[in-house]
Amino acid sequence: MNTIFRKLYDTHNFIIPLLLMAASMLLFTGCENNQAASEELSATVNTESSECPDSAEHAENSSAPAPLTDYVDEERMTLADMWASCDDASLAAVMNKAASGEHVTIACIGGSITQGTISAGADDSELGFKKCYADIFFQWWKDTYPDTEFTFINAGIGATDSYLGVHRVKQDVLDSNPDLVLVEFSVNDGSSTNDKRNYDNLVRRILLSETHPAAMLLFMGQTDGSTAQDIHSLIGFNYHLPMVSYINVINDMMADKSYTAKQLSGDITHPSALGHAIAGEILWKYLNDVFAQADSFGEPEPFMQNAVTNDVYLDSEIIDSTALAPTELGTFEESSIFMPFPNDYSCTEGEGGITFTVNCKRLGILYYRTIDGKGGQFEVFVDGEYVFTLNADFAGGWGNCAEAKEVFVSDEAVRHTVLIKKAADSSGNEFTLLGVLASH
Repeated sequence: MNTIFRKLYDTHNFIIPLLLMAASMLLFTGCENNQAASEELSATVNTESSECPDSAEHAENSSAPAPLTDYVDEERMTLADMWASCDDASLAAVMNKAASGEHVTIACIGGSITQGTISAGADDSELGFKKCYADIFFQWWKDTYPDTEFTFINAGIGATDSYLGVHRVKQDVLDSNPDLVLVEFSVNDGSSTNDKRNYDNLVRRILLSETHPAAMLLFMGQTDGSTAQDIHSLIGFNYHLPMVSYINVINDMMADKSYTAKQLSGDITHPSALGHAIAGEILWKYLNDVFAQADSFGEPEPFMQNAVTNDVYLDSEIIDSTALAPTELGTFEESSIFMPFPNDYSCTEGEGGITFTVNCKRLGILYYRTIDGKGGQFEVFVDGEYVFTLNADFAGGWGNCAEAKEVFVSDEAVRHTVLIKKAADSSGNEFTLLGVLASH
């Protein structure tokens, strides 16, 4: 404006006095006209900035969608959300990114519950829908930000735990540059020191990855009370992460006879459609609470906390038949037995005898267990020394599955020669090597 007035002054000196008189007259036109002028100016500013929605515009349209169900009242939400240490700034930052219209990637990693296994509950027919908790979680984002483009990743694999999770999280989740990762392993993990270390490393690997995504922890549990919540919440508490507990809520529901175990799960382990709906509702309401104050959070602090346990799997991977390059196959051959890990080596007869080299500090074997009684017991040798026997026979079990077992630990990453062959007293001939877990 100063430049404009300078040009007017240079060419028409007489205009300046007229402008001054007009300005003085405006001082006496009254509050009503001043208010109108102010509103007109405000409208002009909003129009000019409409290409990049500001917080005021967001606030006008900030009514979060109501949950799909209403099983969890405020009192029970205090059981689900009981950790005052939670810092929701990173989660709010993801919401603000979604509100701005930027592309957002949301991922869940866990076991069969995350994958979508729903058991037959006693009253599921009364629910009206049958959705995995992860789908309900994703739906909150779609319903809350309908104009935003999302990528949703469900990295749930049945019968897997945090040990396998930390080895596969890069390929299955982190390589997609997620903005938020929800972690669920509290049913499949145990309560040992190793389980705590595995989960700690998984969470840290997510938080320390290149895009520094937000992380959120979900603690599921069986209707018999089994859960790894205690050790998992210790990790989340130390890192100030958002945490929600499904097991706390259903324990309270069963205690006051609001719902029975058979309503919440048809097999003790996997939630029914009702159980998944409750887990999804807990997540939905937690997200709504953060959404209501998303603009009040500052920038998230960089994650710099020391490990609760010790960092041993931050640089780890799964090596399958596409990269392993055995020096000897023996009676193994390339195959594709199990779709979640489709590039394997299988032995159906003979002595096995696959030999390969791998550079690592810690070595794990990912193999296939079967219920048909044909699975055998195969021995693992590292640099010529026997280290472990893997049992592929899962006869009488609930189903075929992948199992990961750490078999060797050393102080430094060096190249080792590994041999896997059938034990002399093996009860079966079949063994499938799904992959090698190498930690560097």
